[in-house]
This record gives sequence, C-alpha cells and structure tokens, in this order.
Amino acid sequence: MNTTYQTATTKGDKQMNTNRQAATVAASTRKIALAAGVLYMLTFVSIPTIALYGPLHDANYIIGAGPDTPVIIGGLLEIIVALAGIGTAVVLFPVLKKQNEGAALGLVASRILESGTIFVGVAFILTIVTLRQTGAGADALVTGHALVSLYDRIFLLGQSFMPAVCDLLLGFLLYRSRLVPRALSLIGIVGGPVLLVGYLAVMFGLIGQRAPLAGLSALPVALFEFSLGVWLVVKGFNRSAITSVLPEMEKGEPVKAA
Repeated sequence: MNTTYQTATTKGDKQMNTNRQAATVAASTRKIALAAGVLYMLTFVSIPTIALYGPLHDANYIIGAGPDTPVIIGGLLEIIVALAGIGTAVVLFPVLKKQNEGAALGLVASRILESGTIFVGVAFILTIVTLRQTGAGADALVTGHALVSLYDRIFLLGQSFMPAVCDLLLGFLLYRSRLVPRALSLIGIVGGPVLLVGYLAVMFGLIGQRAPLAGLSALPVALFEFSLGVWLVVKGFNRSAITSVLPEMEKGEPVKAA
C-alpha cells in the first residue's frame, strides 16, 4: 500500500515537473517570437530612404545648396536595419539550431555579412555628405559620382543577394520545424530564388537596378519578412511544434527560460 502511494506520488511529481517545464518553454519561446517579430518589422524602417536619398542622384548635389539632414536620416535608418537584421538571426538561433544547427549558424553568418555591407554603404553616403560640408566643390564631383556608384553596387550585393540567401535558409528551417504555417515558410523558400534571379538579371545588365522588374523580384522576400514579423508578434510560434524543436522537454531535462 505504501509502495503504491509512493509510486503514485512520484508519477504526480513528474507530471507536475513536466507541466512546469512546458509552461517555461511556452513563456520562453513566446519571448523569442515577440522579439524576433519586432526586429523583423524594424527592418522595414529604411523604406523612406528611397525618397531621402533622392538628392544623391543629382549631378550637382555635392556643389548644390540645401540641407544634408534627409540623407543623414536615411543613413541612420539603414544602420537601424543593419542592427535589427543581425538581431533577427541571433534571437531565433536558440530555437532554429534545434532543427539544424549548421543552417541556423549559416543564417546568423549571412545576416552579419548582409549588415556589414549596409554599414559600408552608409559610410559611402556619409562620405558624400562630408565632401559637401567641407566645401569640396566641383573638384569632388567625380569622387561623389564614384561613391554613389559604389553605394548602388554594394546595395545590390548586400540587400538583394544576401537577403535571398538569408530567407532561403530561414524558410527552410521554418518549413521543417513547422514553427509557423508552412504556407508562410514557402514564401521565403520561393522568394529567395526569385530575388536571386532578379539580382543576376541586374548584374548582367538585362534589367536596370531601379527597373520595375527588379522591384517585383524583391516583393516575395519583402512579403515573407513582413508577414513573418507580424505573425511572430501576434501569434508567436505554433505550440504543437515547440516540443519537437526543443527536445529537452521530451528527455525530461530542465529548460531554462530566456
């Protein structure tokens, strides 16, 4: 009788411990999902740079009159995007590595490389502003044009090629883990190659960098990242997939909260 009571008590304690672990995992992964969602939405704050950088393509920008504030603000917005981009991969890494650590690490590395190119691009932009502010005048026109061309090229590499790689990796990891609806993951898996094709078309001169087709090739990736950000903020990860992504629960090992 006593043995039966002890066995029942032990089973009850194990069940309570399992329930506590499940609650801890749910709270932990919800925080991760919320943080990642907010960071993904922050990566869209640079959209106004399309207008803010308008003066840079004026042949007389360096020697012309007018404020530099819009261009500087554009540079700051791009810095926010670069930092947020790294943050998305770092925040998701503890969850995604349970599915495929190599691919998850590749996502972090790709995001860092992407953000590095953004920082270099901002440096080119701010150098043009410095030439204006120091009164370099007509003598700096050639240098200014060269810096704009360098920015356009590194933008193409860092914000066309690298996002294609990042979203292909992320889409693959999310599709296998079922952390979000597979239909959403497929947008990333399909969008990555589409953006890569657009990148190659621009590189080989088949279409212009600002041509409508170039913009359309980036649309699936933009849709994927924005939709993912909104989903993670509003819904979080699919609860049914958490246990398969975090196998510590199944093994009965303690799970630390984030």
